[in-house]
Amino acid sequence: MTTEGAASGSPAQGGEPRQVPLLNIANVLTVSRLALVPVFLVALLWEDGHQPLWRWAAVVVFLVAAITDRIDGELARKRGLITDFGKIADPIADKALTGAALIGLSVVGDLPWWVTLLIIARELFVTLLRFWVIRHGVIPASRGGKLKTLLQAIAITAYLVPLGGLIEPVRWIVMGAAVLVTVVTGVDYVVQAVRLRAQGRRTTATRS
Repeated sequence: MTTEGAASGSPAQGGEPRQVPLLNIANVLTVSRLALVPVFLVALLWEDGHQPLWRWAAVVVFLVAAITDRIDGELARKRGLITDFGKIADPIADKALTGAALIGLSVVGDLPWWVTLLIIARELFVTLLRFWVIRHGVIPASRGGKLKTLLQAIAITAYLVPLGGLIEPVRWIVMGAAVLVTVVTGVDYVVQAVRLRAQGRRTTATRS
């Protein structure tokens, strides 16, 4: 779900602010994605994480959760269902799902811990950056950020499917691309944050 678009208090027809109910389909999907995280972890870690049937179950749960991310964003934008709750809960749900998948794969020994720690550290760092500049503006989601999310989802799915060494080269290639884009977009966010903060300071100095 994106934070861009109509807010919960955006004007409706006639200039009156339209109150978006907290309980709407977009928020329900977001909460459902959060609720699927522990279900996904149970399926992934069951019987040391290498029982094919449970791994396929984990794949299905992960894909369903990932699809809800796409759907709730589209619904929120098209139906004007963006709320303050959704702005906060949606990125939390996204990071919880991705983080749980990466940590779970590392726990069962399928993914090197350095990959998991690098990606999670980047996500936490970017979140802190957003708070650092929040007084001066919002860092918008970039195309690189969207590509990063897509590559991570594809790479995680490739690691989840219990096909053994048959797709090992594919796993490394896609995850390598995901890690590269993750790092590059992280650096880009740093540049944007510094620029935004500098502009904010200049604006404040001009007004004073």
